[in-house]
Amino acid sequence: MSEFLKRTISGLLFVIVLVGAIYISHITFFILFLAITAATMLEFYHLGLKGKIRPQALMGVFIGIALFIWSYLFSSGKVELITLFGFIPFLVSIFVVELYRNHQKPMQNIAFTILGILYIALPFSLLNFISINGSSFKMEYNPNLLLAILFLVWANDTGAYIFGVSLGKHKMMPRISPKKSWEGFLGGIASTILVAWIISTIFVDIDTRHWLFVGFITSLMAVLGDLVESMFKRSIGVKDSGKFLPGHGGLLDRFDALIMVLPIVYAYFEVMMII
Repeated sequence: MSEFLKRTISGLLFVIVLVGAIYISHITFFILFLAITAATMLEFYHLGLKGKIRPQALMGVFIGIALFIWSYLFSSGKVELITLFGFIPFLVSIFVVELYRNHQKPMQNIAFTILGILYIALPFSLLNFISINGSSFKMEYNPNLLLAILFLVWANDTGAYIFGVSLGKHKMMPRISPKKSWEGFLGGIASTILVAWIISTIFVDIDTRHWLFVGFITSLMAVLGDLVESMFKRSIGVKDSGKFLPGHGGLLDRFDALIMVLPIVYAYFEVMMII
């Protein structure tokens, strides 16, 4: 089987599973992204090991999982905001545990452990606030907004690839990502805004101008997300974060754009009081 065919089949299956789990129910959505959060954090911490950093991987993943579960329960109306203070002892324990590990780079270990929580677990936890709106009486699950954001991210990725391969001549940031071009960047923006306009004709509860702006900022942040992850990988000399999907690399490679998009888009929706 050719590499292109492997990439196409694995990518298609991944999209079907992802969209299906989101669309079926809040339970399948919760289970899938809880697993994705944990696995992506493990990949990230494994990159640290290759860079001769020794993060507290188990502690970091535990806190990341706990944060995702908390955001799910809080957005569902099951727990109060004050319960967030329960994370303080766990965060403090990262510093305390490092006292007994006897490693040569304790500051880097602590920083990398906390970075995994902020960089991966926090954005994924926002998925619950985007999809779930609940109270102690009733929980409402609406996957449409999350699916729309995913389609925008994928539109940017697809558009940037097509325009970059066919027209790309001017390198965007060769020091970090030699294959990225300004032509691909502009093609990604155009494709994302086009898909945003199509989405606005389907999800009419949100004004078209909001969708177009979200499409624009999604495209910008998706590119930055990809470049940031490329910077991490290049600094330790690896091509992919893992081998989860044939032809696509690891989970972090697949979600690097989304985890950078989510905080900004969520903040925009909150400021505009859309969610």
